Amino acid sequence: MKKYLNLFDLTQRVDYKTEVLSGMTVAIALIPEAVAFALMAKLSPLTGLYAAFVMGLITSIFGGRPGQISGATGAVAVVIASLAVSHGVEYIFATVVLAGLIQMAAGFLKLGKLIRLVPQPVVYGFVNGLAFIIFTAQLAQFKDADGNWLTGEPLYIMLGLVLITMLIIWGLPKITKVVPASLVAIFAIFGIVAAFNISTKTVGDLASIEGGFPPFHIPNIIYSFETLKVIFPYALIMAGVGLIESLLTLDIIDEITETRGRGNKEAVAQGMANVASGFFSGMGGCAMLGQSLINISNGARARLSGIVASVLLLMFIMFGANLVGKLPMAALTGLMIMVSIGTFEWASLKIFNKMPKSDIFVMVMVTLVTIVLHNLALAVIIGVIIAALVFAWDNAKRIRARKSIDANGVKHYEIKGPLFFGSITAFNDKFDIANDPKEVIIDFAESRVVDMSAIEALNKITERYQKAGKTVHLKHLSPDCKELLKNADRIIDVNVMEDPDYHLATDKLA
Repeated sequence: MKKYLNLFDLTQRVDYKTEVLSGMTVAIALIPEAVAFALMAKLSPLTGLYAAFVMGLITSIFGGRPGQISGATGAVAVVIASLAVSHGVEYIFATVVLAGLIQMAAGFLKLGKLIRLVPQPVVYGFVNGLAFIIFTAQLAQFKDADGNWLTGEPLYIMLGLVLITMLIIWGLPKITKVVPASLVAIFAIFGIVAAFNISTKTVGDLASIEGGFPPFHIPNIIYSFETLKVIFPYALIMAGVGLIESLLTLDIIDEITETRGRGNKEAVAQGMANVASGFFSGMGGCAMLGQSLINISNGARARLSGIVASVLLLMFIMFGANLVGKLPMAALTGLMIMVSIGTFEWASLKIFNKMPKSDIFVMVMVTLVTIVLHNLALAVIIGVIIAALVFAWDNAKRIRARKSIDANGVKHYEIKGPLFFGSITAFNDKFDIANDPKEVIIDFAESRVVDMSAIEALNKITERYQKAGKTVHLKHLSPDCKELLKNADRIIDVNVMEDPDYHLATDKLA
């Protein structure tokens, strides 16, 4: 009989066995990545491990997405690497704290909902690019200490162990799901290597992970405006990178689990975790899509797995460094290759020819930027900008004007499509001011005035008609459009706006 526990979430049932075993797997898989990202940022391996512990624990307890795993990440490492070289580790800790405060502010201001602005092609590109990065990162395990590719027996041993790992992860769930396949694979490879005394790369070859409890200390820097000018740009970028990656990971897990996380709560939790990480000697971080997918694929759906992973990681650091150091890297390499395969959105290839060309361009561009720059946040931002410009261009071409003259000699312009900065030129071309009659009606029943550029266009067209000695009536403007026109303090006034039969549903001004 399964036991269930409501842990920090009254709506979430927790299966102890699945959560604990998945947490063990995640804890083991976190170690090489945390070490690698710390070295990437020119920091001590322990700063990455401490960040993984603190980030994972706090976000698992307080985050908005049960089952999501956070820790030290490559995206954050790239941001702070130059600061570490130029100013030292104490500036890193201060930057991490400031980035956390920015993230908390974003959460309290409910900016997490901005992730809705990320279109699906951008998500596809982000995920596919990340899958490629995860895969290519594993290729380093097929090189020796001098950076040369393995050959002969060492290569065959590495390939064999990796393939066995992948086979177990792929095949075991088809037989039983009692134990996470990834955990079984890690222990199986460990057993094979130990039993046959096989010489192969281990976690200990990366760096020593032995340490104590994360030491608390206030960053030892000069607290001045000059220091703030140094760390604030890094903190701002780090906060943005962390939130984008965390909220996108949340969105992807939502889709997989068919549940809904809370973006603003996750933003606050990420901020709290980074503040704590900075005070407890960590390099900071954010959500990790690869580790989160390991956790979710193991069947974990609640907070307990992340808590177990974080606590076990600390236990490994404090008491089990020697044992963990003997784990074969082949097992973790095979695991991460399977993660990369599972991360890739294969569905995006199936619908490639069915997508609009603009969406294909956005998806490919985001994928390439992710792969080339290894900057996930920048790739997403570029993708959103491109998608927004494409959307604006497409809508700019949709402005139409149906023209007619009634029995009284009044000319009607029935506008269709949104009037905004991109469609103004096409809008102005619709009017024949010199040859129009004395009275003109511009009907917006099937249109909408969107921005200040559109208001300025209405102002200019009205002014041109008045200079020609003609009267213009603007009909069926939405209430918010009227308010914008009044606030614009232009030539258009209430006398030229006649809306006796307005029926369109619009958002009210707050």
